[in-house]
Amino acid sequence: MIASVLVANRGEIACRVFRTCGEWGIRTVAVHSDADEHALHARVADAAVRLPGASPADTYLRGDLIVKAAVAAGADAVHPGYGFLSENADFARAVRDAGLVWIGPPPEAIEAMASKTRAKELMGIAPLTEVTEADLPVLVKAAAGGGGRGMRVVRDLADLDAELAAARAEATSAFGDGEVFVEPYLEHGRHVEVQILADTHGTVWALGTRDCSLQRRHQKVIEEAPAPGLTPALTAELHDLAVRAARAVDYVGAGTVEFLVADGRAHFLEMNTRLQVEHPVTEAVFGIDLVALQLRIAEGHALKNDPPRARGHAVEARLYAEDPASGWAPQTGRLHRLAVPDGIRLDTGYTDGDDIGVHYDPMLAKAVAHAPTRAEAVRRLAGALERAAIHGPATNRELLVRSLRHEEFTSGRMDTGFYDRHLAALTEPAPDPLAPLAAALADASTRMGRFGGWRNLPSQPQVKRYAMAGGEHEVRYRHTRTGLTADGVRVVRADAERVVLETDGVRRRFDIARYGDDVHVNATRLTALPRFPDPTAQHAPGSLLAPMPGTVVRVAEGLTEGSAVRAGQPLLWLEAMKMEHRITAPATGTLAKLNAVPGQQVTVGSVLAVVQAT
Repeated sequence: MIASVLVANRGEIACRVFRTCGEWGIRTVAVHSDADEHALHARVADAAVRLPGASPADTYLRGDLIVKAAVAAGADAVHPGYGFLSENADFARAVRDAGLVWIGPPPEAIEAMASKTRAKELMGIAPLTEVTEADLPVLVKAAAGGGGRGMRVVRDLADLDAELAAARAEATSAFGDGEVFVEPYLEHGRHVEVQILADTHGTVWALGTRDCSLQRRHQKVIEEAPAPGLTPALTAELHDLAVRAARAVDYVGAGTVEFLVADGRAHFLEMNTRLQVEHPVTEAVFGIDLVALQLRIAEGHALKNDPPRARGHAVEARLYAEDPASGWAPQTGRLHRLAVPDGIRLDTGYTDGDDIGVHYDPMLAKAVAHAPTRAEAVRRLAGALERAAIHGPATNRELLVRSLRHEEFTSGRMDTGFYDRHLAALTEPAPDPLAPLAAALADASTRMGRFGGWRNLPSQPQVKRYAMAGGEHEVRYRHTRTGLTADGVRVVRADAERVVLETDGVRRRFDIARYGDDVHVNATRLTALPRFPDPTAQHAPGSLLAPMPGTVVRVAEGLTEGSAVRAGQPLLWLEAMKMEHRITAPATGTLAKLNAVPGQQVTVGSVLAVVQAT
């Protein structure tokens, strides 16, 4: 029996595996980079081993160091989680060669399916080798890995070479494998997948379907089980194809077979030979623990002949530290608080007070709701996210709530182009007009006792300025003998943590949390602004500022100060949180300054370049 498990991963999935291991009485071992020294997964494990360095290539992608860590810590099994080395056949062999139990599929199965090009060949599908105008649009895709890295949609043949180069660079950085291929891109398909589980005795379960169509940058955002609106015949076909793929490679363990469904037909995409990020929705619907079943299979136990019956519907939303309205730019900083209402499953690699760094994926948590019907599960999750306490950097919380309530989603008519069509509307600022006043009154309530008594003479209005979604907001209020007042609003209560305001006979409660200049009022995030702006904070017109901290990975070939540039032209590329971000010219003109060089570490707001418009 397995007594000790090392998880060759970090963050949320490491914590998830540790939770099941703890319930089973299995000792846990974490590995961590220097950047993750104080991360939650390193703190909750029974033992932790340092991987020197910060970049994935130096740490979580170093299979040799991870195997040594497992041996040194006395682990007798390795769970790969997802991402990093989870679909690396050489790593699986190295684990086995060290005498350790590999909690995953055989290396031969990984080899057959982990490369998307080889998987397609196995299923009788040939990738595009010569792309013509008639083939457009096409999708450039990394052969290894996942999570949206190394993927580019190409709509203009002239862009193909540049996008191939960008995809190769990103795939090499993320997975250590720069192989890419090209396949047709279906504009309005749905991303549907089947969870499979196979033991060493010849039993293969097809555990229903999942719909993962809502994606940003080809990375899933909202997932659900079962996939809505599929006919029984199409569902049966998807199950049959998934089982066929598993049996074709003598698969063992948990895996996922992914399809694009369009016009009532299933198009095979790939097989992920690992546990998926979205596995909790399947667990909720089938009432199982997939990690526990992985452990049992690794110990040689047989599955029952038939899987358990599905019950109800489950929906999962990925909460990211990012700004969807600014090109999904990742955000960093202190996560002061993260809490959701009771009844919602929250899988996370963070606790209150943890720092969100620049080195890894910006996903903070996965929130999962389960209910008897789809409509109930969707409503429950949207309401929980709306009421959740998420204090810290900007997140995609509002986007998730609006997406879950969008008519196209609630009716089950979504496809992979959902955000292409609706992102602008979903990110349109809709600030709560009373939130800045509530923040100002809460702040004023803490200072009233320090300024002596009230006066008979009418006081001058106090002015506070805040930055929030939609721009800057100025509020005015007064100190009077009866307390704090504001025009058109009755102040029922005002203290440091709660403000109650009444307008038109309706009372609203505002919960206040302050962290320096940052203020969270219910679900609204504000920043207190100085009364008089700092004149030194101005930048030259045409300045390109770093939208996030990261590393300059490339500068456009031949680009120097004095170069002529055109509006929209890519000038340089930043890498942050495992994603590559393109910085483009804001206007046609001349590159007046270039402050960035490859390998340079930059902070948010750094001036990377200046374009002088003509």
